[in-house]
Amino acid sequence: MNDSGIYFLHLIMDDKDKTVKHFLDLIKKSRRGKFKIYIGMSAGVGKSYRMLQEAHSLQKNGIDVKIGFIETHNRKETHDLLQGLSIIPRRTLFYKGKQLEEMDVQAVINLRPEVVIVDELAHTNIEGSKNEKRWQDVSEILEAGINVISAVNIQHIESLNEEIKEITGIEVKERIPDSVLSLADEVVNIDLTADELITRLKEGKIYKEDKIETALKNFFKSEHILQLRELALKEVASQVERKVESEVTKPNSIKHERFLACISSNEKTAKTVIRKTSRLANYYHSKWYVLYVQTPDERADKIQLDKQRHLINNFKLATELGAEIIKVESASIAKAIMEQAGERNITTICVGKPHLNLFKVIVATNVFNELLKKLTTNNIDLVILS
Repeated sequence: MNDSGIYFLHLIMDDKDKTVKHFLDLIKKSRRGKFKIYIGMSAGVGKSYRMLQEAHSLQKNGIDVKIGFIETHNRKETHDLLQGLSIIPRRTLFYKGKQLEEMDVQAVINLRPEVVIVDELAHTNIEGSKNEKRWQDVSEILEAGINVISAVNIQHIESLNEEIKEITGIEVKERIPDSVLSLADEVVNIDLTADELITRLKEGKIYKEDKIETALKNFFKSEHILQLRELALKEVASQVERKVESEVTKPNSIKHERFLACISSNEKTAKTVIRKTSRLANYYHSKWYVLYVQTPDERADKIQLDKQRHLINNFKLATELGAEIIKVESASIAKAIMEQAGERNITTICVGKPHLNLFKVIVATNVFNELLKKLTTNNIDLVILS
């Protein structure tokens, strides 16, 4: 067989492999459980209550539904709804001399209910658990073909972390990657007005009496609630829009965006650029990359240890949010950006605002005008993130 024949055979084999892989992906997708998430603007809006109500409705319709994990917070109206539902016993662990409980993932998979209720999606599991986070437990359950109904508050979404901190003054430690939301087949907002939520708080339906006054002065201020409510409504609207685009709109009518987030070793700047680019990419349901250009001043033997640590943490954050990491060495950041934009068919480049180090470095180079010319020629947008 001559070279052209071998090449043709390779092409056939490649196409066959792609076809097989595509079919396997379809099979796995059909076997995977359906995933429904309730989103709320804060604690106390009624997510757990609504999940238990739905469990009762499903049970009345002959569906085998079980409680994998629920947190009632001793709220009577929520706790009363547990009556008549099948609860899977929790797993007991000892941590730092205390007896604690976690959801028993293996028991859920072994029992194989049609639907399982799993509360507190952003929860961090006790050290020694198989998975670090509960959303990873849920992913495992879904892969086993079991349908899951879960819940999370808007402040636990990774890409919104900085916005939440600006609104409330509190940095939320337990977070879920935005990719978890994108896996959901259905996202539902549990909405209350600010007045309704504050009334529930004052009536003792959210926290015990000794915590009410502190909550009213901090997280549960009316202006905070209104801003969180807006974020929750926007997030659910975006999820619905993405679902319509991917399932209803014809593929040819969708513009395929590709985002490139350019970061430096500045920890705070990089996190902002990563999170905001992630939200843009998720909105457009697009592939995105994070580019770090290592200049001679930041070689492995020269870069400060704290900057190196920040970079590693930011690469991890970007990966969790669904980005592909690109790390290149170059004395010219602008040239490196141009090269990567060309190679990856980038449509939008995202950088930090002008006073940040990365932008200064780009402006300081003689090729900045060349970069702008290249972007214009190739119809690439430049987004400067605040």
